[in-house]
Amino acid sequence: MKIKFNADGLQTIDVSTQSRLLDALLSRDVGVKMLCGGRGLCATCHVYVLKNPEHLTPPTAKESLTLSVLTGARANSRLSCQAHVIGDDIELAFPEGLYIDSFESLEKLIGQRTQIPILHPVTGDVLVAAKKIIIRTIVEELKSLDFDIAKVKSTDAKN
Repeated sequence: MKIKFNADGLQTIDVSTQSRLLDALLSRDVGVKMLCGGRGLCATCHVYVLKNPEHLTPPTAKESLTLSVLTGARANSRLSCQAHVIGDDIELAFPEGLYIDSFESLEKLIGQRTQIPILHPVTGDVLVAAKKIIIRTIVEELKSLDFDIAKVKSTDAKN
């Protein structure tokens, strides 16, 4: 089966039936993340299905819940960690932006100009717009946001 995605031009990957969409993307080093460990708790593997969404398994309840709080979610949004390939000729697009995995990783970017938006890993909110220099003041304003995925993982494991 084939999946096409538009990351640096349209690329195609071969996948086997019932494989997770995320695994297929990771096999090609596409740059999609799975900060929650592929449990459907974050937005870092979010994709848009442009063609043949019916060739993926239906969204799980957990996926639907996560997508309901995702700012950039659309009707064709999926979490690639939850979608399994069941048909051929799927076409995907990725949200524009870099999902940040913790406050500390944002701090490391101080002084750099973003080329693409910096995104919240759970909600997909734009934390820093594209073409902006990340300054300490911006980072301090964002410090109150709790977006450490390690905390999300440990909270989920306890439940």
